[in-house]
Amino acid sequence: MILNNYKTILTIKETIDQPMSVFLLRDFHQKITMNTLDDPNTSGRFRKKEEAPIHVMDQQDGVVLHIPPPANRLPELVTQLCDFANQEQGKVFIHPVVKAIILHFWLAWLHPYVDGNGRTARTLFYWYMLKHKYWLFEYLSISRIFLKSKQQYQKAFLHSEQDDNDLTYFLIYHLRAIRLAIRELQDYLKRKQIEYRETLSLLRKASWMNHRQQALIQHALKHPDFIYTIESHKNSHRVVYQTARADLLTLAEKGCLEKIKAGRTFRFRIPKDLPKLVSPE
Repeated sequence: MILNNYKTILTIKETIDQPMSVFLLRDFHQKITMNTLDDPNTSGRFRKKEEAPIHVMDQQDGVVLHIPPPANRLPELVTQLCDFANQEQGKVFIHPVVKAIILHFWLAWLHPYVDGNGRTARTLFYWYMLKHKYWLFEYLSISRIFLKSKQQYQKAFLHSEQDDNDLTYFLIYHLRAIRLAIRELQDYLKRKQIEYRETLSLLRKASWMNHRQQALIQHALKHPDFIYTIESHKNSHRVVYQTARADLLTLAEKGCLEKIKAGRTFRFRIPKDLPKLVSPE
């Protein structure tokens, strides 16, 4: 599921300039549910009228929480949802965050797929947010907040449905989830800043490391996916090949870089967990 989430975010970023459609939703559903459905044949398609009716139930006590619309109405109803998603602001202004939450609720309420409706509804929410330049949401894990408070999510949905589809309950819950996700991201960034400062402090204490090596590690900490070569290091610091080679090989020997064989040459990358930098004994 984590891999599916990542692939789906990439798909969202590639499609934010497209209008919402039944076909785009189908693509989202296929991506977010890949290799996770009990019946792979249900991927990307709506429920069929000949299939057993879907009742959304509380998994703990079996109480029916929601009965979605019949399958034969889904093409019409999902088209209406897509039209709303593509509709420009009219006389009544709807804030993009509010509209994204409405789309989330709407698709979950329609429950057009046999399984994976919640994940697809959250994907639709992310698509609308990124489409409207809320780029930070690419890095927010709202789904984790939902999983932590699954009962609250169900209650917010149920209260909205039972109160003549008054979405106030769901909006409040969703906005709180967004706030918590932002707080989690801020905490994560603070931890990374502390780790970065501590690593820089260790770098300065590593007497065996020259200024070129320190500069490379500082760059690697900010660009963990970057691949270094002897040639790139040589050009960056305007040193001869042998000096650049010695710099990188020493870093690899100390565990600060991973050496990868690429044909007749070597490439270097930062380890997933950069080891503690210490002076040699």
